[in-house]
Amino acid sequence: MTTILIAACALLASAAAANAGQRCDAAKPTPRVIERGLNLAQRTAATLDAEHRQHGTRVVLLARAGQDLTKYGQHWSHVGWAYRTPEGVWRVVHKLNECGTDQSIVARQGLGEFFLDDLWRHEAAWAAPPPDLQDALWHLLQDNRRAPALHQPRYSMVSYAWGTRYQQSNQWAIETLALAAEPAVQRREQAQAWLKLKDYRAATLRIGALTRLGGRMTAGNVAFDDHPNAQRFADRIETVTADSVLEWLARLSAAGAARRVASS
Repeated sequence: MTTILIAACALLASAAAANAGQRCDAAKPTPRVIERGLNLAQRTAATLDAEHRQHGTRVVLLARAGQDLTKYGQHWSHVGWAYRTPEGVWRVVHKLNECGTDQSIVARQGLGEFFLDDLWRHEAAWAAPPPDLQDALWHLLQDNRRAPALHQPRYSMVSYAWGTRYQQSNQWAIETLALAAEPAVQRREQAQAWLKLKDYRAATLRIGALTRLGGRMTAGNVAFDDHPNAQRFADRIETVTADSVLEWLARLSAAGAARRVASS
């Protein structure tokens, strides 16, 4: 099981030095962090295997809690697409920020690597798209050319939900869903139009001017200049959060709330 969980390959580049907006530390993970991450990966794999046996599910949106975002009313920090390979192994394709810089990659990882970060909470959530979207995503996610087709390397943790200057991880995930769902989608603007048509509702975070200034000056992966001035100066930052994606997917698939998995 351990080999299955930690095996991974990079889709565009190695993800060893990448994260999803967290601090990039030189320190290696402690044995306790590794143990808890692998435990969560094993529990998640068992849960998804059971779901596959019962319902044939082979693609889910998988969320983790890598940072404390409670002051913004958010529970989850990052999502990726988990799919079941023909060999019966779960892989995750997701977008990763490169060590707090303004650059990112799209990577393919095993569940063990996905949960190996020093997480804020060792728990996961998942939601399954409708079966027809699962089929489209399943084929796309295994295609090294199509999976990163809408990837914008310039990264901001708070990129504007309806802009294209930057792109954060959760934004890439739902735009890629649009790419899989609609053959006419070739550009990010078209993907965002599809998302609006399907009633995706971005989250609006209250972030004051001093916080914005501090973030912009001290973090390479934070930018606010893509947000409309009227919203930005009113401290209203409209962005794609993991929580908003899970809530939307539950409405889209009529599957109810996302289901959780916790480590022991």
